[in-house]
Amino acid sequence: MKSMTAGTRSLIALAVFGVLSAGIVLSVEFQPDEKEIPVQAEELPKASLASLPIEPEAFGVGAALETKTATLKRRETLSDLVNRLDLPGNEGHRALYSLTDSDLLDARRVRPGLELKAHLSDGALNSISVELDPGRRLLAKRTLDGGFQAMALDSALIPRPLIVKGTIETSLYMDAQALGAEDQQVVDFAQVFAYDLDFQREVHPGDRFEMVFNVLTDERGNVIRRGDVIYAALHGKAVDKAFYRFTTPDEDVTDYFQANGESSTKFLMKTPINGARISSRFGKRRHPISGFTRLHKGTDFAAPTGTPIYAAGNGVVERASRYGGYGHYVRIRHAKGYKTAYAHMSRYGRGIRSGVRVRQGQIIGYVGSTGASTGPHLHYEVYKNGKALDVMRLKLPTGRKLAMDPDIYAEFEIERDRIDAIRAAQDEGAGTLITASVAPPAP
Repeated sequence: MKSMTAGTRSLIALAVFGVLSAGIVLSVEFQPDEKEIPVQAEELPKASLASLPIEPEAFGVGAALETKTATLKRRETLSDLVNRLDLPGNEGHRALYSLTDSDLLDARRVRPGLELKAHLSDGALNSISVELDPGRRLLAKRTLDGGFQAMALDSALIPRPLIVKGTIETSLYMDAQALGAEDQQVVDFAQVFAYDLDFQREVHPGDRFEMVFNVLTDERGNVIRRGDVIYAALHGKAVDKAFYRFTTPDEDVTDYFQANGESSTKFLMKTPINGARISSRFGKRRHPISGFTRLHKGTDFAAPTGTPIYAAGNGVVERASRYGGYGHYVRIRHAKGYKTAYAHMSRYGRGIRSGVRVRQGQIIGYVGSTGASTGPHLHYEVYKNGKALDVMRLKLPTGRKLAMDPDIYAEFEIERDRIDAIRAAQDEGAGTLITASVAPPAP
């Protein structure tokens, strides 16, 4: 690449100064040290000087600068927002039109809380900017001919692994969030172990957990976005396992596997609903409506009306209709002689009807209180060759074992070792890691 001339360097320096003086932060991509632990590749947006005018006159260098800020309110349009800024003439609307007329901003999709800034030079509008998403700002900048040019300024985002580990003191949700995880990471973690334990009843204070996921940070180190959990471990009374995220090259299916290549996925889910409590277990009981004592063939999970219900496993819907005291009811036929049934639903999932094939984890309905029910809950039954089983005591078949395919297992080992290297780097004090932990309780 040819070296930059002194004149060109001066123009770019003036351009950068003008952008900064107008209150816009332009980011330059940072190249990580070659010694850093590699993280999963992601396509990152990049800010570029090439898209900006570099004439110093366009940025009002040396002018008296002023910034006006307003936030979009409920039932307010972007035009209303610009009016509240009280900008000279119709310049604010012209600048706004340059954004909405482009593909950068859809005025119909903006939400309350959107912040708009107007940057003025000597009382004249120089630009308006909108913080559309974390790490992404839209700019309508005055050009030399008096018009406005729309552009997007994207922070150069750097992927880095975040390790969150500690001991459960109150709940996994609260303790993990206190250490830097967000709702999605906690949900992902819980789903990894959904086949092995019930988080409402089988997680106890003193159990140790660890999760690793990538975060995207800007050049200042601020976390912009968190990604998928790539490692999940829980060491407790009910389960002591660790899983690695891996996408199988033959089926292109992303799942979590133990170090030996055994999938976390089981043939059927133990609890096909999130955040519910068991209100009635499998076994003989006195029916709360009929008053007769008889076998309760399923497990009841109390949850608010509208809570999603998931297919416990892959299969074909045998029935999706009202069924006597079961109310709105779905029954699914699985392989190996298994069937599952879901009752008292308020409504069915999209496209759920007899004969439809469903996949594990797909929403098949929503919690309700239809049929012979005293309140909103899911009644969940499992059958094997026509015999009702207690799912809470059921030992279910496991999912895929990668070791049965040496080539795929070898690829998994590479990814497993890469994740373990990230975890090991924490103990070595590697500067590329963002780490958070809490000390285990004293014995």
